[in-house]
Amino acid sequence: MSFLKSRIIGALLAASLALSGCSTLRLAYNAVPELAYLWLDNLVDFSEEQTQQVRDSLAAWFKWNRTTQLDDYAALLARIQTQMPEPMTPALTCRWFDELSARLRLGFEQAVPAAAELVPSMSASQLQHLERRYAKRNAEFRSDYLQASPKERLELSVKRVVDRAELLYGRLDDAQRERIASAVASSPFDPELWLAERKARQRDILQTFGTLLSEQRAPRDTQVAAAQGALHALARRFERSPRPLYRAYQERLSQYNCAFAADVHNLTTPAQRQVAVGRLKAWETDLRALAAER
Repeated sequence: MSFLKSRIIGALLAASLALSGCSTLRLAYNAVPELAYLWLDNLVDFSEEQTQQVRDSLAAWFKWNRTTQLDDYAALLARIQTQMPEPMTPALTCRWFDELSARLRLGFEQAVPAAAELVPSMSASQLQHLERRYAKRNAEFRSDYLQASPKERLELSVKRVVDRAELLYGRLDDAQRERIASAVASSPFDPELWLAERKARQRDILQTFGTLLSEQRAPRDTQVAAAQGALHALARRFERSPRPLYRAYQERLSQYNCAFAADVHNLTTPAQRQVAVGRLKAWETDLRALAAER
């Protein structure tokens, strides 16, 4: 559960940063603890006692995040702003991706102790509920990414990429969209392989939690220590898949994404880059304001 918690927190924070407008980002960040709780509850179906424990843990995590991390996020955005008017290289975009990954790992580490306290209280019925939710979300994944028509699949992939680029740079012209479509068509992204890995990770989570639940007669401290170790092991396997085929794919995709992000930036005009600077500055200002609300 801790690993799931850290992933949804990271995803929601990233979504908040993608929202333009000062008041929107601030409202979004303040709403994230409740959204994170609802997402987790949908997966696990918490008991009444667990509900309060999870809410308290999320409140503590976001207090830590607000007081110790938001200024750092703002500083990162400030550094990125200085580069936006200039051309970019794949090495530079890779470095930014690495910096973001390091921050997400730190957030996970902060979440582990509280989640490890919760895991021993899970029940077999909750594990079954989680398995059903995984099946439902895998069906949604297929609907989103695995259309029967290759043309439709490519068109939707291009739309997702263009939408994300326009969040930062503003409106792209037709020539830029065509260049992006051509680059997306050559992407190594493989949704079938991603879905297979996703299912393997879900089985890993279910098996790990099942093993922990089988040890519920052990002393409480022993259970919590075992949960912490298991959650850290899950994170390591998710960061570096134990499946060689997927590891090789991940490396290809990572290299492609770094080059692609640089290429998209280098397609933009000076005016579009100034739009990006303005949006990054607005997000930086919001993060500093949120950090000051201690």
